[in-house]
Amino acid sequence: MKKKKRFLKKDLDIYKEKLLNLRDEMYAQIKDLSEDTLMKSQKEMSGDISGYGIHMADVASDNYERDFNLGLVSSERKILREIDDALKRVEEKDYGACLECGCEITKRRLNAIPYARHCKQCQEEIEQKDQMR
Repeated sequence: MKKKKRFLKKDLDIYKEKLLNLRDEMYAQIKDLSEDTLMKSQKEMSGDISGYGIHMADVASDNYERDFNLGLVSSERKILREIDDALKRVEEKDYGACLECGCEITKRRLNAIPYARHCKQCQEEIEQKDQMR
């Protein structure tokens, strides 16, 4: 088990910038999905601008797409909260430590998932417990 080691200020600054950029991208995606999903009428979503009614199969397809997009927005909001939590850990200089065991989260993992809360081993154990439920 690797012991917790503190990141240098320059490393924290790099991860902070990554997290801020990722947060901006997520906000933009949420805004786009929300506008596409919530701000358009059924006819606009289907691309139908004629005066004809909408076929029931088209309505079902559009409803599926709307539900799918709302699910994406919900998932992205969860990630936004995790990014904000990671930014808080950067400010408190606790970034890079597993919240479960306190060990170091590898830079390789943090480069892939900058908002990671757990080391790989603890994350795998958490996922196994979730699958058993």
